[in-house]
Amino acid sequence: MSQPWEKKRVSPERALSKIEPGMNVFLGTGAAEPRTLVKTLMGSSEANLADLTLIQIVSFGDAISIEGLRSNRSRLKTFFSGWVASEAINAGRVDLIPSRFSNIPSLINDYQIPVDAALIQVTPPDGNGRCSLGIAVDVARQAMAQATLVIGEINPDVPCTFGDTFVSVDEFDFFVESREPMFYFPSWPVDDVHDRVAANVASVIEDGSCLAFSFGPLFQALPRHLASKRDLGIHTPFVTDAVMELMNSGAVTNRYKESYRGKTLASYAMGSKALMAWLDRNPLIEFQGVGQVFNPMEIGRNKRFIAIIPARKVDLSSRISMHMGKGNVTSGPGQVMDFFNGAEISKGGFNIFALPSRNLSGEANIRINIEGVANQINFPDSVGMVATEYGIAALSGRTMRERAQALIEIAHPDDREALVAGAKKINLLYPDQIFIHESSRLYPDHIAERHTFKNNTEVRFRAIKPSDEEGMRRLFYRFSDRAIYYRYFTPIKTMPHEKTQEYVNVDYRNVISIVGLVGPPGQGRIIAEARYARHKDKPLVDVAFVVDEKFQGLGIATHLYGMLARLARQRGARGMTADVLASNQSMLKVFEKGKYPVQSRFENGAHALFIPFDSAEDQR
Repeated sequence: MSQPWEKKRVSPERALSKIEPGMNVFLGTGAAEPRTLVKTLMGSSEANLADLTLIQIVSFGDAISIEGLRSNRSRLKTFFSGWVASEAINAGRVDLIPSRFSNIPSLINDYQIPVDAALIQVTPPDGNGRCSLGIAVDVARQAMAQATLVIGEINPDVPCTFGDTFVSVDEFDFFVESREPMFYFPSWPVDDVHDRVAANVASVIEDGSCLAFSFGPLFQALPRHLASKRDLGIHTPFVTDAVMELMNSGAVTNRYKESYRGKTLASYAMGSKALMAWLDRNPLIEFQGVGQVFNPMEIGRNKRFIAIIPARKVDLSSRISMHMGKGNVTSGPGQVMDFFNGAEISKGGFNIFALPSRNLSGEANIRINIEGVANQINFPDSVGMVATEYGIAALSGRTMRERAQALIEIAHPDDREALVAGAKKINLLYPDQIFIHESSRLYPDHIAERHTFKNNTEVRFRAIKPSDEEGMRRLFYRFSDRAIYYRYFTPIKTMPHEKTQEYVNVDYRNVISIVGLVGPPGQGRIIAEARYARHKDKPLVDVAFVVDEKFQGLGIATHLYGMLARLARQRGARGMTADVLASNQSMLKVFEKGKYPVQSRFENGAHALFIPFDSAEDQR
């Protein structure tokens, strides 16, 4: 038995014959592009299909081409310079509308961007006469409400999705049946560099955080490194295969979200055929319009929202250049600012810009400056973190000098010496700034641990960096005179730059220093430090460590002692030595409780300790 809506079913040519010259025609986005209608329109020579303005939020499909725009005598207006637009803007066939995505619905509602006709891809109508918008809600409702001509392209491959997706057949003037398969997006290949970048990004994402996903190798690599996390939330423009993989790993529960709790929120889906099948009637995915998904206030309601943004270049002043061209969805300020601001509003939220240290041509992506580089975001005061395959530079709250030092540390090792020299010339670093060339490739990033001590105190441990200068300086000034004397055997009163930078610049061959930090990743403070230095004439290392007095008695010194012993043994040492004042009984107990027996010789008011590794106990 036929349904009333079937009387509206016509051929694509018949439906498009109702379009008039000069109309503004709204098109669905990406995988939701009504390809049969668009291809028919682009290939037509009918007189009525001329001088049209095509409006597409993200030009990310395949039915519109530069050649088609040229021969069809139409123009494309888009809010994002995607696959087609980025190549065609300079050719004069595309008009880019700079705008925050969260503002687009009001631009249409207020007729600042008028819509005369809307071409929308939908699922087949159900028994109640409703279609699902499927995988692109964006501003389809606003476009349909304003248009005088609404044409639905029925595609049985479109998944039926939940949220603000259902529309009545009464809202359509015509329906056409799709002659084209859906436009699927293959997964991005992931190289070793992007995998390491993703690992570093994942290292600062804590359980319960909320994330947004986009496209590219960075996001494709993230799920593997996030799979061990717990109770993550997703509030994202796009559901992709990477989002599906992460959700299937069990890491995502959306339990702690304030906005659409229990649901992954998105406006679009783009990906494989398997993704589309997974999305069909999936109750865990909520599709809403861009006015909701991109709303900074809505984003910021989620605690610990992290805006992960792929970058193209960054300079030592923390200015960022964004990507342009194929596959770069968050390609400019208009596309990133809503999520960037949402992260700023979010309690415990932050942003992290991620990029390889060098581009495919081997050129440095971290530079002295990026003047003249296109597509910049120039608000260095708001850049929270930058990640490369060489680590994380935490920039929030740091001076320009400290930021430059932190960024140099995650640049490609072969680029760091020139960056230091260039930064000195423009007075961004001290003229006497130490740089140990041999250490550029020797940073022991494998020294990375987390441990929870008494009173539920979690401490992160890693090797010291030159950018820890201020953190070590502040640790020094928190010590009592007694603690300083215990550590340095002399009553030191000051720790100026020239002394501190000598302390934090180590060669990682003969000296290893480990710092312990508390607080959120990237925002923590140093509360402990331990180091060993090789003896010049024998296979031993001399060890010393110190713990902030507020954190003593928790077992931190014992843990650091164990780390130093393990690292020293791995690097060929046969034992350790240490000098401990007789009155420093707590430090003596740390050594005595250790894994290795301690030999002590008392002289001049101090214990000279020798801890051999080749003990009988060790051999067992």
